Amino acid sequence: MNSNSIVGVLAILYRRTLNPSDPTDLSDPFAAVSLQDAEITAPVARCFALVPCAGSGSRAGTVMPKQYELIAGQSMVMHTLNALLSVSRLEKIVVVVSPTDSHVWPVETIRPIKCGGATRAESVFNGLTQLLAEGEKNPEGVQPSDWILVHDAARCLITDLEINRLIDACLDDEVGGLLALPLPDTLKVAVNGRISETLPRQDKWLAQTPQMFRAGALHAALLSKVSENFDGITDEASAMEMAGFAPKLVVGSPHNFKVTYPPDFVLAEDLLRSRA
Repeated sequence: MNSNSIVGVLAILYRRTLNPSDPTDLSDPFAAVSLQDAEITAPVARCFALVPCAGSGSRAGTVMPKQYELIAGQSMVMHTLNALLSVSRLEKIVVVVSPTDSHVWPVETIRPIKCGGATRAESVFNGLTQLLAEGEKNPEGVQPSDWILVHDAARCLITDLEINRLIDACLDDEVGGLLALPLPDTLKVAVNGRISETLPRQDKWLAQTPQMFRAGALHAALLSKVSENFDGITDEASAMEMAGFAPKLVVGSPHNFKVTYPPDFVLAEDLLRSRA
């Protein structure tokens, strides 16, 4: 029996774990696969995007949640989502919003799910929990081996170039990784508004998003911190680090900053208009 046949058997067994009612006779699974069954392949890991979008954006000083503020003619989050939509390798884009969110989404290919939590980590965990639960019932849904790219709604200057660079770098990686930039500036520690220490910037990176990890591994890493209210989890990479993994660093772009404070809106608008 060649490798194609073995892969076919594994595919059948995998389908049965997802769907116990699968009619394939498993009394002799190898009999169900011939040497010519080259078209049957093991499940291939796919890429999905998850955008936590339940925050209030209190530091931005906006009337409405900052992700819905208009920048260069459309809401900030739509600039973000349009960039994700331009990446053909993303199977689906899921936006995790607050249970009370009433925003109207103009693009049918965007799927909002109302399970956002009090923190980013809780929103991501809740979103993954729902997606994996759906995947248990439907093989077309997110499976534990699939890749999840978590991206900040407020990083509205992301481009398909950076997203594809991350996917290319992580698709065959055993852990996954994130976009990031080497720290270019001198780093200071402050006490009461005064410098107490200067830290070496060597090997220091500024984390960005997307951050790309296997859905099952990321969910498990977050699950282990639920009882601690996700204490210390500032992004997905930190959750994976606490679980014992070493995420891969992939060089991002200085333009992929997170719109956080009022001046950031002006800069983001200028940059977006310059692309038009």
